[in-house]
Amino acid sequence: MIYLISLLLSLNMTVAPPDEPVEWLGETTFDMGDILRGEDHVHIFKFRNLTDAPILVENVRVGCGCTATDWNNVPVAPGEVGSINVRYDAMNAGYFRKYVKVFFYGHRGGHKLWLEGFVEN
Repeated sequence: MIYLISLLLSLNMTVAPPDEPVEWLGETTFDMGDILRGEDHVHIFKFRNLTDAPILVENVRVGCGCTATDWNNVPVAPGEVGSINVRYDAMNAGYFRKYVKVFFYGHRGGHKLWLEGFVEN
């Protein structure tokens, strides 16, 4: 019985998620609502550095060619706020849900940010 409890406790510790380096300010999914076809729309996602050292956005990967990103390539100090601009090019009519994945230098894994909405003709 003691062995079983020890095993369960050790499994719990190995499955626990790592500390997050940032806190996203606001939702990680942004609803753009109804937008017109052929127009570009931009949303700014903001994050706060939760670490005790400056943090740098290493890369932002887009999920498709209809999205583009821009960010300041300057380290964000502990407790300070950084931002990532995500642009959606509304080329196709209908519902969309697209993501970008943000990677921070020195931290494993990425953070998915979503844009969704409906493109009207």
